[in-house]
Amino acid sequence: MLKKEILRKKSDFDAIYRAGESVPDRYVVLFYRKNDLPYTKTAFLASKKVGNSVQRNRAKRLMRESYRLNEDRFSAGYDLIFIARNTIEGKKLKDVEKSLMNAAARGKVTGK
Repeated sequence: MLKKEILRKKSDFDAIYRAGESVPDRYVVLFYRKNDLPYTKTAFLASKKVGNSVQRNRAKRLMRESYRLNEDRFSAGYDLIFIARNTIEGKKLKDVEKSLMNAAARGKVTGK
């Protein structure tokens, strides 16, 4: 993931939460919005409800890796925010990957 492909600005997050759409799944919630750019920008979040810092960082790593493995399946031109749910604790990569891709498919942000 390149630096330009990471969501950082509070205004971007606010715009996605306000004008975007959301898709819940078992382990992740996906917020998305069109960004009219030739690439997709992403963010991976885990709140304190997920657990302590070790569990939150693991949840973010699992979501990032799931996205990286399937990055070519996502359509370009979206802002995506993946938020870990507290049910993600103790899950394996394959479980998180399946949940992430299921949410993406239901949100129609996968092109292939």
